[in-house]
Amino acid sequence: MGAIVVCGAGMVGLSAALMLARDGHEVTVLEADATGAPPPREAWSSWERRGVAQFRQPHSLFARVRAVCDAELPDLPGRMLDAGCVTVDPLTAMPPTMTDRTPRAGDVALRAVTGRRPVVEAVLAAAAEAGGVRVRRGERVTGLLTGRRSRFGLPDGAPASCPHVVGVRTARGEEIRADLLVDATGRRAPGARWLFALGAPLTETRAVDRGFVYYTRFYTGPELPPRIGPPLAPLGSVSLLTIPGDDHTWSVTVFGLAEDRALQAVREHTVFERVVAACPWQAPWLAGEPITGILPMGGGLDRRTRLVRAGRPVVTGLVAIGDAWCATNPSAGRGISIGFVHAQQLRHVVRAHLGDPGALAEAFDQRTEGVVAPLVEVQTRADRVRVAEMRAEIAGAPVPPSDDAVMRLAAAAASDADALRGVLEIVHCLALPEEVLARPEVRAAVDTVGPVLPRRVPGPDRAELLGLLAEHPGLAQVPAPRSPQRVEVAS
Repeated sequence: MGAIVVCGAGMVGLSAALMLARDGHEVTVLEADATGAPPPREAWSSWERRGVAQFRQPHSLFARVRAVCDAELPDLPGRMLDAGCVTVDPLTAMPPTMTDRTPRAGDVALRAVTGRRPVVEAVLAAAAEAGGVRVRRGERVTGLLTGRRSRFGLPDGAPASCPHVVGVRTARGEEIRADLLVDATGRRAPGARWLFALGAPLTETRAVDRGFVYYTRFYTGPELPPRIGPPLAPLGSVSLLTIPGDDHTWSVTVFGLAEDRALQAVREHTVFERVVAACPWQAPWLAGEPITGILPMGGGLDRRTRLVRAGRPVVTGLVAIGDAWCATNPSAGRGISIGFVHAQQLRHVVRAHLGDPGALAEAFDQRTEGVVAPLVEVQTRADRVRVAEMRAEIAGAPVPPSDDAVMRLAAAAASDADALRGVLEIVHCLALPEEVLARPEVRAAVDTVGPVLPRRVPGPDRAELLGLLAEHPGLAQVPAPRSPQRVEVAS
């Protein structure tokens, strides 16, 4: 067993810490935000996490999160339900064109347990501390400590200059030693700065700004609104996202491109509700009491960093997980699912290789690239397609029919039960598109579909949307969301 330090007490960092502690390791979590987690049912109203910009934005916990919990943290779904979280079954909202509605034995795998981010994070914090994890809040890491490499050395051919991390230095000047350091500091991860200060070789980094901007409002009511269409619904130049939460709450999000200046009007609550009310599948989600104003968020990057370059580690004794490794635009809500899968892969690698830093770096990179990265690629491909559709709608340009197999699969899912379940498996991070499309029954359904136009749910067209977004007098004093620069970096 070893001493492991996790930097970051977000959901992914806490889940990794809890998994590792349950294997008998001595786990310490260092979190820069000083405020401790309150009881879960008080978290939404009383907990401030200034270091997490998206703390009160919508988060989806898909079925893959529950599957990871079933395998690694089987008590966690029950703890979430005790805190007011809810079970969601996506098959309760089959398309109206679906004729085969017969339940199947495997349908339980699609069920998820979900809740608002502060509540779920508070559940994880309580479970971690009860499970022997030492969580130190108000501890900011300022740099890495290096030392001798393990007696096992590095993989053959690894550069002699590759530093080996043996701990961290905090803002208080304390040095904390560890057999492994886990960077789970999220989207603003300082890992690149830490490594630069060590003189480590450049990491392999790619970043693309998709330019999405999000406007969200939370509601409460005696019961969740009826689910008519999909949670993520494309509507020309915008998309609508409707997510159930814990304790009789839910959220509604309108999002589009930051370059679509007309969309800024949605920051005013009467305009927001006017737009949603014009969408028949989402309008019922307004039938509750608002518990927030309109919460804007923008500036997310599709960004990925790899700590192995040309097959060789740039550092040992340090791994990055979740958003510290790869952040995606949150349009499909896959980040938490991907982070939990990443934590699960780390647990398996640590079990096999903690005593061999070189082998650990190599094995974790292999699992990351083989198991986790394909889930990210699904999202980045979807982002590229959706941005192109939105821009065409804004410009009034026609989008030609596409013969893309995934788009045809989505079209087939409107009436074919096998295709529908395959789409849901992809959405919930349970399967990759190529795995679903390889199934004979799914392939047969897709083969009946020719080239298709982009999906869109019932609602206003672009001209009607612009009418709903008519300028509101109070908006002149409201600053526009910052639209970050688009970058494509490969270093």
